[in-house]
Amino acid sequence: MKLPGAPRSTQLTYCTNIHPGERWDEVRDALERHVLAVKARVAPEQSFGVGLRLSARAAGELAAGGALAELKRFLDDAGMHVFTINGFPHGAFHGTAVKERVYLPDWRDDERRRYSDELASLLAELLPDGMDGSVSTVPGAYASEGAGDPAAVAAMSEQMLQHAAALATLEARTGKRVALAVEPEPCCHIETIEQAVAFFGEHLHGEAAATRMAELCATDSQRAAGLLRRHLGLCLDACHAAVEFEDARAGVAALRQAGIAVYKLQLSAGLRIERADAAARAALEPYLDDVYLHQVVARGADGELTRYGDLPEALATPVPEGEPQEWRVHFHVPVFLERLPAFGSTQAFLGELLSLQQAEPISQHLEVETYTWDVLPEEARTVPLEDAIARELRWCMARLGAAPASR
Repeated sequence: MKLPGAPRSTQLTYCTNIHPGERWDEVRDALERHVLAVKARVAPEQSFGVGLRLSARAAGELAAGGALAELKRFLDDAGMHVFTINGFPHGAFHGTAVKERVYLPDWRDDERRRYSDELASLLAELLPDGMDGSVSTVPGAYASEGAGDPAAVAAMSEQMLQHAAALATLEARTGKRVALAVEPEPCCHIETIEQAVAFFGEHLHGEAAATRMAELCATDSQRAAGLLRRHLGLCLDACHAAVEFEDARAGVAALRQAGIAVYKLQLSAGLRIERADAAARAALEPYLDDVYLHQVVARGADGELTRYGDLPEALATPVPEGEPQEWRVHFHVPVFLERLPAFGSTQAFLGELLSLQQAEPISQHLEVETYTWDVLPEEARTVPLEDAIARELRWCMARLGAAPASR
């Protein structure tokens, strides 16, 4: 939905990955059952932008037959539109052990590029005139053995360059601009803003990248360099950045200085454990689940960071002698919760990002993303789903000066 006083291109929504659905008919049902209910609560009188999540299967089914035409009619009749797609999870995302498989296929694989190409083509069909689109994606690859090898990094960057060329061709053909938004995440090849700046600078924004893009697009290097920046950027997830103990203001400044566009700002919060002592660790037990990966970044009194690939690994590590560490856990919790019974959240980091957004826009696409609803402990699920999503949106709107906070 458009924020009061902001340009039409600045849109706020939530990501439909909170609703289980791997087939197109399941996604379509979620639009009618859940998204319409949220729209009625927060934007009854205006068009509501949808942050659509499509698996590879759902995307293929939407592209076939008359499903896309039917979706367009439904959106028009419902007063909704699609401006961004979550293209991170390629396969199943609910009700099964996802863990590190969520990154597969990664950007070393042709299938990741094919899937991203299809999502971009679908989005170009759905975008309202005069509005740009974004597709968020995995941060290269999970930091598994071999993911950082020069050959692997070269493969990732080549696939992204080929996808950027496809996006440029798509815009030339349709007049609709779609950008790929790479999403840094803990324990991945690109996990911090610093690493994002380094990766883009070396592999996507440099002279060699422009030369390769010029070959792919049959144009000159100067125009190719502009196309790369026009179609490749970041999805900055507030939970991920907070878990990495990023400095919001410094991080945004670093991206601006490097000329890296933030094509999507994901509004999310994770867990913050001020003192990871025995009592706090015991209180984290209800947050163990077999579905999602919950990376942990621990900061010692000396400021040194220690990373754990998943919460069970962190909990199995003995408490360090002396001052307990502060932990940040990649477990998305409702953004309106400043504290949970036993510990806090990273809400303050999100609040700072929203203040920066209000003062000088970071991104045109703002998307609340609390996909872990089904695995949250009961203490964090105190209201019905649609009410919780509406409350998250209102909380963000209030921080953007657009609406009163909802309790």
